[in-house]
Parts: sequence; C-alpha cells; structure tokens
Amino acid sequence: MVNRNLIRELDTDNELSLEIEAAMSGAEAGEYSIGTGTLSVNSVLLGKVLRVDDEFVLVDVGYKSEGQIHRNEWDETEPAPQIGDTVKVLLEEFEDGSLEEQRGIVTLSKRKARRIEDWLRVMESVHENDVVTGFVTRKIKGGLLVDISGVNVFLPASQVDIRRPADIGDYVGRAIQCLVLKIDEARRNIVVSRRSLIEEERTERKKQLMETLDVGQVRRGIVKNLADFGAFVDLGGIDGLLHITDMSWGRIGHPSEMVTIDQEIEVQVLHIDREREKIALGLKQRTASPWAKVAEKYPVDTVAKGSVVNVMSYGAFVKLEDGVEGLVHISEMSWTKRVSHPSEIVKPGDEVEVVVLAINKDKQEISLGMKQTQQNPWEKVAADYPEGAIVKGVVRNLTNYGAFIEIDEGIDGLLHVTDMSWTRKVTHPSEVVEKGKEIECKVISVDQQRRRIALGLKQMQDDPWTTDIPSRYKSGQIVSGTVTKLTNFGVFVGLEDGLEGLLHISELSDEKIENAEEIVKVGDPIEVKILRVDTDDRKIGLSRKRVGWSAEREAEETAAGS
Repeated sequence: MVNRNLIRELDTDNELSLEIEAAMSGAEAGEYSIGTGTLSVNSVLLGKVLRVDDEFVLVDVGYKSEGQIHRNEWDETEPAPQIGDTVKVLLEEFEDGSLEEQRGIVTLSKRKARRIEDWLRVMESVHENDVVTGFVTRKIKGGLLVDISGVNVFLPASQVDIRRPADIGDYVGRAIQCLVLKIDEARRNIVVSRRSLIEEERTERKKQLMETLDVGQVRRGIVKNLADFGAFVDLGGIDGLLHITDMSWGRIGHPSEMVTIDQEIEVQVLHIDREREKIALGLKQRTASPWAKVAEKYPVDTVAKGSVVNVMSYGAFVKLEDGVEGLVHISEMSWTKRVSHPSEIVKPGDEVEVVVLAINKDKQEISLGMKQTQQNPWEKVAADYPEGAIVKGVVRNLTNYGAFIEIDEGIDGLLHVTDMSWTRKVTHPSEVVEKGKEIECKVISVDQQRRRIALGLKQMQDDPWTTDIPSRYKSGQIVSGTVTKLTNFGVFVGLEDGLEGLLHISELSDEKIENAEEIVKVGDPIEVKILRVDTDDRKIGLSRKRVGWSAEREAEETAAGS
C-alpha cells in the first residue's frame, strides 16, 4: 500500500520539476517546429547546428537571431556536435530584444529538452504500483535519486530496505528494482520504494516457506541482526531466532562470538509456531552433542584437567571440553582448609586437576572433586597422631564446651573443658587457655571415620586423685583454705591451686543457717576439718563447725548419725 503521509512529505528534484512544468506550459507533448511564426519561451524546438567552437554551439531555430548552447550539454558518451546536425532544444530566453522584434541572443538548452522528452516518455509507460528498474545516481537529503529511463525519481531512505542501512550511500552506482508509490504529475515527481517490493516478495516467499518448512530440516540462512540473547536469521522470507544457548555446546558470552551480520550459515529447525509465525533454530545441533559419550570419556574416578569458567558461592564450574562442564562443590575443594567461598581456592581461567565423582547424563551434570586429587590427610592421622602422643598446636577457637587446637594444617583436635584440669572445675575454656596461643596436649583418642581427635591438657600430668591427694588429705585433718564460691547448698573452699572441697551449709555452724553469706564471703580465709576424701567421685567433704570438736563428741555425732 502507498504511504500517503510519506508522499505528502516528499520533495524530490525541485529544479527538474520546475523545468518540466515550465516547458510543458508552452508546448504540447510531441509538437516540434522550425521557423514557425509563433513560439514562446520554454517551447521545445528542432534546430540545425550552424557553427561549433570550443565553448558554444550555434543553432538555427528559424529566427533572425540564432541560439547558442554550451558545449558541456553534450555528454562524453554521445558524438560531438557537427555542422548540419539536427538537435532538439528548449527555448529558454532572449537576453536582448523580444520574440516580436526577432533580434538579440537566443538561449537554448539541449539537456533540458531531453529531460522533458524523457519525462513524457516515462509518463506514457510508468504507472503507480508498477515495478521499475533504475540506476542509483546520487545520495541527497532524505534518500536517493534513481535514474529510470533518463528521469530521476526519489527513493526515501526509509524505503531503501526492510532494515534501514547504516549508510544508504552504499547503494550509489547500483541497479535496483523498485515499486512506484506515487506519481505527482502536477509537481513532476515520482516516488518509489525498494522496501515495498522486498516486503511483497518476502510475503510471498514466507507463505511458500511456511508450507514446506518442518522441524528437523537443515536450512541455509543469512544473519540479519544480533541481540544479547541470540541472532535473527533470514531463511528466505521469514526470520528465525537462533538463541545463544543453541549456538554452541560450549559456553559463549555473546552471539557475536559465533556469527556476524550478513554471514550465511546452515541451521537446523528446532520448533515452528505456525500461528505466531515464530521459528526456533539451532546451530550446535548440526554436530553431535559432546554429552553423548561423556560416560565413556569420563567414567567415575577419572582424573581430568579442565579450566575454571565460573565461580559461584556454592562451587566452581570447570570445563573439561567444549560443551562439557562439571561442578566442583565447595565441600569438594579441600580436605582440610575451611573454605568460606570458592574464590579463596580458584578463579576463572585457572587450570585445575579434578576427579569425576558422579555423572547424570539425563540432566547433563557432572560432579567433580579437587581434593580427591590429593591424599586425604585424615587417612594418616591415626599413624601420625597415635593415642598418647604429645602434640603442639595453636588454640584456634573457643566454645562453651572446649577449645579447638590446630595441630596441623586443617587438622583440629578438641580439648574439652573436662580434660583441662584434674582438680579445677572449669566452666569456660578461657579460664585455662587463650585463643591464638600455642599449647602442648596429649592425644586421648582418634576417630578417623568422624574425623575427630580428642586432646587432653590435664593428661600431661599424673592424676593427683590417685597419687598425691589421698596421701595429703585425710579424714579428721584440720586444714586452711579460701572461700571460692557460695551456693544455696554450701560453700566451695579452695585448699590449693585447683583443688576444692565442699563445705555443706549444714556444716557451717552448730546453729541452723539459711544462707551461707550469713557466715562467710568469697575470698574469706577459713579453717575446716576434712570429713571424707572420695577418690572415685573426686570430692572432698569439709566441715567448719567440727573444727573444735573433741574426739568424743565426733564419735557421738557419728554414732547418732548412723
């Protein structure tokens, strides 16, 4: 359909239009004369060449004064003017005098007469919606001039092609076919469209193509446009989308890595939506999927080399070959190192050695491991750190229940609070050890399956409850100590460094006491009597009220209690 709004906005070769309009007002098409009595300016005449010089050609048009035409109006492609030649000319003006006086210089134009003749000839043969062939002569504002049988017609830039070219000047010098959109006889303008012709042809080709197109076919096409998500390929009447994921079995960042605009490629038809006229195309499907033989090439436990292509918070993707990538989970990167993020171990572009852990061919997934390429240090922990061995390590972390001691890179042992002192009741490990400090411990046990090592600090010395304490502290003995802690049931008394005895509230005074603070405070020195030494439960029972008792009274109390 002709775009009427477009036609109204167009203004082609105004100079040519004015020439033709002026000439047509003074002469009917096809009427020429020599020496007739009445002719007006802008008449087309037949004249005879009288003289030829370097600059002008003198022509007799039947008046007393001859007319002259500049020599450059003869093209280089036509024969040079000769005396006696007959030539068609346009009577332009008289420089002096008038037609009635028939004197003065007559100005003639051979070129303009030819343009008028060409225009008249074109008007007889060319009509709106005709297909014409022309030669692009030059680029002007807003479009191109196309020569059709000697007449310049206007081809707007928007009508040059379906997609506007980067530079329409590239068409200058080319022969093209166009559809005549509009002929304006009043202004002597013709507007043509190459785009409309292409669209008509494309519509017909699209119809034929959709009738023959089928899924699985291999078709040749031309890449017409690129986007971040893929490329549009002209199959000869309709565009199909070649998505970036269907360009290569391998990983690509942008379609331009695979194809370029105007490149001719072979693609496979993957899907056709005939109702919406959408076609999905594939390039990688032209070759066999590398996943077809993955299980054969990379069986489980295979050691392979690859390059890191992407790093995520949960692991790193490693390319084994184009189109085949596997995931090294963060937990499979190191036997001993505590990895917070995979970027601590690898970065994109790194060449790494991996072991195939598992393959899911249906989901096209491969699980890989990096730590499996090295010996698991826990496999030799039992040999390196046997039970009873003395080890040195740095306090790495403290918890409520103990301290973690790093005895080798990535190998931690747990020093539990109960294994920090034989005699002292440790409520928090910070009372005994300091984070970052090196200490010496003894290996208590090794659980290789659960990857646990139990360490002991108190085991560095003999257990005083089996050696020293029973010999130094006996029942009935009076000893001095310091109040270390008050509870609702009694008082803890420090007898020596780390060794405490319990003074029950009933043993504080002969009188009934509701609260130990009525008698003592933390830090007070106190003299107590040892009631009993329990080596099995590692407890010493004390009494304050019995310090002054005689042996007889002690015996009486004991008998009464029994």
